[in-house]
Amino acid sequence: MSANRVQGRRVVLTGAAANIGAATAELFAREGAKVVIGDIDESARATVDRITGAGGQAWFVRTDVSKGDAMRALFEFAADTIGGIDAVINNAGVQRSSPITDMSESDWDLHMTVNARSCFLAAKYGVPYLRKGTAPAIVNMASVGGFKAPAGLSGYSASKGAIIAFTRTLASELGPEGIRVNCVAPGWVDTPFNNPIVSHMGGRSAQDEAVRAGVPLQRQGRSDEIAEAFLYLASEASSFVTGHALVIDGGAS
Repeated sequence: MSANRVQGRRVVLTGAAANIGAATAELFAREGAKVVIGDIDESARATVDRITGAGGQAWFVRTDVSKGDAMRALFEFAADTIGGIDAVINNAGVQRSSPITDMSESDWDLHMTVNARSCFLAAKYGVPYLRKGTAPAIVNMASVGGFKAPAGLSGYSASKGAIIAFTRTLASELGPEGIRVNCVAPGWVDTPFNNPIVSHMGGRSAQDEAVRAGVPLQRQGRSDEIAEAFLYLASEASSFVTGHALVIDGGAS
């Protein structure tokens, strides 16, 4: 794999305390990007420490991605600190699982604010900076659940479906300005993020059986594999790709 695929690119990334987000931040930094991480979880500082300890460039801003003022401040900090913004990676997300009649209104709203509203806020406050950037790109975290999800994930699935629709519409709106907008739609990825649905399914053995039965590659994805998709869509390697939901699910769909 060639090095420095995003050399010098100025990136804002939400949700990088662990799992896919941390892997994505570290990959971008290794490949030469300057990365500003926005996360409500203070443990994202450890991701920054790993990056800087390895010689990369990264900064942390504690950010509630569902709040407009917080997102505005994140982008202002990034533009001031790294001299502008070329790419926005919206990875922050939550997952709750329950039958629809047991789902609380607060859990439904949490899916919509953290997952979907954060993408809207990132575009609202990030696009003015992207207009001045180089080969500007937005990449949102969707999910194959945005097309169809297991029982118990109605709130999560609805929020991810909203992200896919938002991505496609925003690509049409911003395309004439040269700003590309895409999303990544992973299937099963082996991280603790999926613990709610795994528990709802009956535990890891039930999940393993679902993977064997439904995924032709017979395994779950890894965080680093999804990180590579984020990097591709944020780099000039995908310069003629916009409005796309890149499905990464081992052939399940």
